[in-house]
Amino acid sequence: MKKFILKTILYIVLILAIVEVVVRVFHLYTEDPPRFIDEFGVEKRVPENTGYAVTGNRNQNYSRFSINKSGFNSHREFTPSKDKFEIALIGDSFIEGFHQDFDDSTGKKIEDRIPNSEVYEYGYSGYDLANQMHLIKAYKKDFDVIDEIIIYLNYESDLDRAAYEPNYDRLKLVNSTPFKIRDNIKILAYGSKIGILEPLKRLVSGKAFEEPENGYQTNEIEATDESEQKTIDLQRIENFKSLINLYGFDKNKTSLLLDSRKTSSRFLEYCKANQIAIIDFADNFKTSKKATTLIYDWHWNNHGRNLIATTIADYIKSKRN
Repeated sequence: MKKFILKTILYIVLILAIVEVVVRVFHLYTEDPPRFIDEFGVEKRVPENTGYAVTGNRNQNYSRFSINKSGFNSHREFTPSKDKFEIALIGDSFIEGFHQDFDDSTGKKIEDRIPNSEVYEYGYSGYDLANQMHLIKAYKKDFDVIDEIIIYLNYESDLDRAAYEPNYDRLKLVNSTPFKIRDNIKILAYGSKIGILEPLKRLVSGKAFEEPENGYQTNEIEATDESEQKTIDLQRIENFKSLINLYGFDKNKTSLLLDSRKTSSRFLEYCKANQIAIIDFADNFKTSKKATTLIYDWHWNNHGRNLIATTIADYIKSKRN
């Protein structure tokens, strides 16, 4: 019996070792550049990290990232000056662009459409409007000389707070020992990515026998009655007002990039009444004959990013003329 147990343990170890080698050789795991909060309270990536972001269990999406000296995924360094035409593109994971090679990003596509321009992509997964407004104020010296500021706004998730507070707890969790172990043992990183470890996570957290709080994620807006939606809209508009009052908002060069199909008409009317510029990519997406998002992820695919770049470039050219 003892011999059988020892052999079983040996075989399990050998199988796990073989799987670990396979995962490493075929790079089935994704890499997540380390994060930190700088002296200005801005959460971003540790500079000068490179690697590959992988989505799906068979490398359905395999793209290169490169974190510049400013702490953001970009093909260029951020060197604002009065002598160049510069555009700041600020947002969450859609702007961070880990689903696309860093040298074929949305920012690079905009540069290709606007000669003699530089696009600085301040993208970071998890940013909401409070993060973005704080970033602009924190780096005021740079943004004062940048010519155009474009903020990507997801109405459904980016207006839930009226002020910014650095999330040190989340950062502490991400940099904790269990996460470091997971990232260094690639079979764990792969298993976590495709959901194999989810039952174990729930068991460890004591939630193994609880129903998940949310079902499968969809691209549909959760239905609510008109009264409830009005309350939500008014609160989000109040949060928006609070952020503007707290951090400022230069209407001459700042625009909101959004999809009007997923944005409240009340919010759009408020922006129009207060001369806040909107760059709406809804029509370009709606009329596209090709898919604009990844089939296994709601982030923009290459075609979607081309449409976003075209929408922004057309807006900038029109404004400059």
